[in-house]
Amino acid sequence: MIDIVIEARKASIGPGMDVRRILPFRLRRMVGPFIFMDHAGPVQIQPQSPPSSMDVLPHPHIGISTVSYLFNGKVTHRDSLGVEQVIQPGEVNWMTAGKGIAHSERFEDPAVLAGSTLEMIQTWVALPDKDEESIPSFDNYKPEVLPIFTEAGVWMRLIAGDAFGLRNNVKTHSPLFYVHVVLEKNARFGLPTEHSERAIYITKGSVEVSGKTYRSGQMLVFNNTADPVILSKDATTLMLLGGEPLGERYIWWNFVSSRRERIEQAKADWKEGRILLPPKDNREFVSLPDDHSKPSGSPPPQALS
Repeated sequence: MIDIVIEARKASIGPGMDVRRILPFRLRRMVGPFIFMDHAGPVQIQPQSPPSSMDVLPHPHIGISTVSYLFNGKVTHRDSLGVEQVIQPGEVNWMTAGKGIAHSERFEDPAVLAGSTLEMIQTWVALPDKDEESIPSFDNYKPEVLPIFTEAGVWMRLIAGDAFGLRNNVKTHSPLFYVHVVLEKNARFGLPTEHSERAIYITKGSVEVSGKTYRSGQMLVFNNTADPVILSKDATTLMLLGGEPLGERYIWWNFVSSRRERIEQAKADWKEGRILLPPKDNREFVSLPDDHSKPSGSPPPQALS
């Protein structure tokens, strides 16, 4: 029923800012089109910490859409398109890198910097071959346009795609689903059946599947015939994700492509300044890592999104 259990690994993206990295994993690179997943927080931001200590400086992407989803806190997004967007809890922020984009994420809100809690999930969704060189774009979707379903002990919001008969207008490029689920203790829940690759990430709490208990920080990847009953052992938050596979993808740092040579081109483009910096945040940036390895494996820790 369960193909693999992935344990989140600690990765540091700056002083006082560690994340739990779930995907990619050496034994399971992708679930559907999802190729990257980080869970940041919950972290209590110390007021005495320099505001810039948590910032993710301008950095590039190709071949993916990045998806930012906050539980708590606020983040300011700026990108090469000139977009400046304060990301709020419950919103979906979907940036499609396509042929190349740079963006930053900065923690500038006074309330966040005054000791409040930050918690967010960030994923990368690989693009189909035909869309890898598409024009970059950014879309922000407010919570009110994201359908919510409730029943006894269950609350869920469809972030993107389609699942459980729900759909929304978040623009995606391939069949997928991404759902935020909150379960009361002893609630029972299942998986959507519309897609061939499916997983749950336990953000908070614990669940029982086939008599075994799994806890926060674990991702359960199910085989395509599984129809499990997921029982919450206590108040639990899950992220459900998956979809249809896209085929092999190469990944190096912040770059993803179906072609190895395209990764090499992206390295050169960033080094030579051919991927533009955000016009409203162009005084500093993340340099290309001094790494001559071939595209594969996991990106360095600074690649949060």
